[in-house]
Amino acid sequence: MAVADDIRASSETLLTREAPKRPANPGQYARWLILFAGGILMVMPIAYMISTSLKWPHEVYNLKLIPEEPTIENYTFVLEDGRFYWWFVNSLIIAVITTVSNVLFDSLVGYTLCKFRFPGRYIVFIAILSTLMIPTEMLVIPWYLMSQQFGWLDTYWGIMFPGLMTAFGTFLMKQFFETVPDDFIEAARIDGLNELQIWWTVAMPLVKPALAALAIFVFLGNWTAFIWPLIVTNSVDMYTLPVGLSSFGDEADVAWELIMTGAAISTIPTLVVFLIFQRYIIRGVVMAGLKG
Repeated sequence: MAVADDIRASSETLLTREAPKRPANPGQYARWLILFAGGILMVMPIAYMISTSLKWPHEVYNLKLIPEEPTIENYTFVLEDGRFYWWFVNSLIIAVITTVSNVLFDSLVGYTLCKFRFPGRYIVFIAILSTLMIPTEMLVIPWYLMSQQFGWLDTYWGIMFPGLMTAFGTFLMKQFFETVPDDFIEAARIDGLNELQIWWTVAMPLVKPALAALAIFVFLGNWTAFIWPLIVTNSVDMYTLPVGLSSFGDEADVAWELIMTGAAISTIPTLVVFLIFQRYIIRGVVMAGLKG
């Protein structure tokens, strides 16, 4: 018993003994310093945007981060401008519809290319991926001619149709569907489910991180889109937020304080989406990288 007590006492001593602290590696300090500097560089544009939104027009070109005479008049002007609400609603409608469309159709195409065996499957997949190598600027003219021919100029459909499906989303979903065991699919078929039911009730719940990551990427991309909405819209009422904010100024006098105020307000939905779903973004990117 004495020996057992001694062993027990020795074990407790080892468990409670604090591990020796290792001296910090100089390389670790250097990494922390680089990360800290990178964080400051990324935060500074946002801080300057908020600072400019609180300045009077005569202070805009003053590079001081803290305004000398802070004001909220810019926010009052922007929020009282009825056009801003239309731009906000337009951006919200376009971002939500394109997000839902990408989640449904990209996942459906990715599932088909992953779980079905048919001639030319890889050729179709490579053709879809090849579109990623085409710069968006080269596609603007064909998109515009198509919109003009079908009467889609200055309409929601004209703004949305280029982004209703994406090659990146198809590739992402196909890679994640590769992780779904074929045994689950075969078992569902034996139970009598059709292919759409298998896709929706069996495969989709197993790739939720990819769906969340895809939804966030598409939402943010369409929320901040500028070039195509600027080209395809003519009336002020059809402007999206990025296009509408640019109309606060002209070549002679650019109201940067109002542009920065609208930009600061328009970032609120994106920040909310990111804070809520950031774990899905990180997990989705990491898992896509592991599968790629």
